[in-house]
Amino acid sequence: MPSYPAIRTATSALLIGWAIASLGLLPASARAQRRPASTGVRSAEVPAALSLIKEADLKRDLYAMAGDAMRGREAGTPDEMRASMWVAEQLRTIGVKPVGDDGSYFQWFNMIRTRVSSVSSRGTLGSEPIEVWKDFIPLGGSGADVAGTVVWVANSADTTIDVRGKVVATAMVPPSPASIRTTTNSAEVRYTQAAIAATQARFARRGAAGLILVADATSDIAFDALAILRARGTYDVDRAARRFAAQPIRAEVPVPARQAGTPAFLVRSAMASRLQASPAVDIQVRLERFETPSVNIVGVIRGTDPKLRDEYVLYSSHQDHDGVRYKIEGDSVWAGADDNGTVSVALMASARAFARQPGKRSILFVYHGAEERGLLGSRYHAAHPVVPLSNIVTVLNGDMIGRNHPDSASLLGIQPPHRNSADLVAMAVRANELTGKFKLDSIWDRPTHPEGWYFRSDHVPYARLNVPAVMYSTNLHPDYHTPRDKPERINYPKLTRMTQWMYLTGWFVANAPKRPAIDEGFKLER
Repeated sequence: MPSYPAIRTATSALLIGWAIASLGLLPASARAQRRPASTGVRSAEVPAALSLIKEADLKRDLYAMAGDAMRGREAGTPDEMRASMWVAEQLRTIGVKPVGDDGSYFQWFNMIRTRVSSVSSRGTLGSEPIEVWKDFIPLGGSGADVAGTVVWVANSADTTIDVRGKVVATAMVPPSPASIRTTTNSAEVRYTQAAIAATQARFARRGAAGLILVADATSDIAFDALAILRARGTYDVDRAARRFAAQPIRAEVPVPARQAGTPAFLVRSAMASRLQASPAVDIQVRLERFETPSVNIVGVIRGTDPKLRDEYVLYSSHQDHDGVRYKIEGDSVWAGADDNGTVSVALMASARAFARQPGKRSILFVYHGAEERGLLGSRYHAAHPVVPLSNIVTVLNGDMIGRNHPDSASLLGIQPPHRNSADLVAMAVRANELTGKFKLDSIWDRPTHPEGWYFRSDHVPYARLNVPAVMYSTNLHPDYHTPRDKPERINYPKLTRMTQWMYLTGWFVANAPKRPAIDEGFKLER
């Protein structure tokens, strides 16, 4: 990513300076005095409906949405459909009107899924068959044909061995601790993913026909879990807006039987002795490609001003998560309470407030499907919006707003190159002053941040299309993308304040005389 550029205008400099100065971390005693009650704050700028955002409602809704009965809401499964119908019913009860297909709450789209075929992929080692996902895991995203006599390389760092055109087997290289992620999945899976990258790097550009990586003790523990993860394959959506500048609008057809670079496979440690005996190996990996439905949930609360009600403030969440996967600490339901149940119920709470006290502009609520599969729902809706894209004046997106330090949060899109509207940032900063009073952690919004957090949620396709957009978050934590992300681990007072903050920002936009302007010369990648 590009480095953080200098702010080029005095107006921008004043805005950022004001925001940082006004959001300094206060002593604990002062924070306690300034923190608003969950029922709202006293200010002429704050609507009375803020008092309808209640901690009890958020907690009740989150336990329903992120309970085990929803089975993790994985995109493309009946569990996502069950959760989506539940969300739609909550919106109906609140009074949000449907604006989806055929007068429903649903905008349907098809995910294009590409995965290794368990039926057509096969292998043999010597005279014995080996089975995909059980005995070997393909580590690439394309089909592959690998055949030949195995050459055992005891020391993968030995570059004097000519491996060109040969099928190489070697032991896994332990990764450096700095290369292992600290969040997502289990510790063994994180270790294994880093070890795979480290081992493959040693054979990059050496011309091997195939690479068989033999698991070590830690990777043996992760083997079945990694097979479950990789068996899901990759996902795309056709005729959609871009997440990254170079991303094609049309879904690409994968190459069926060849792979860029060296085809690689992971095998269990018990296979090491067989590989050292230089047997013949023949592995054929075939892909299958099919479509499966996912859905966006869309509803509106109409504005009160005849001239402004055809403009829309879009509140954004995603209802899907990771579903039922492998067990961690005895639990296989990856419930996604923080990710992204917290924002999903925050939108419901905001809808209750707007239903009681509408703004001048209309409020559009969009729950994007298949966010975890690559922002598919938001990419689709941004390209096929249920209202004209030119009439969407702002996107207020949230992703994970219920964990970590009670007085810190992040607002992404607050600094270049991610900031696309200084007007919107000013409204969000003011709303924070009146509600959550969070100290903003600007590090997560920097293009140099290793997580690339800005590009990993549903505001991105809209921002790329020049819609003013920000993202609210309380950032990653050790339970991210694990079964430990449960409703009982959420900080509900903090979630209430985050919800108030998102709501009040939208209230300011909905009632502003002018819509937030796009920063002159905005371009996401620089």
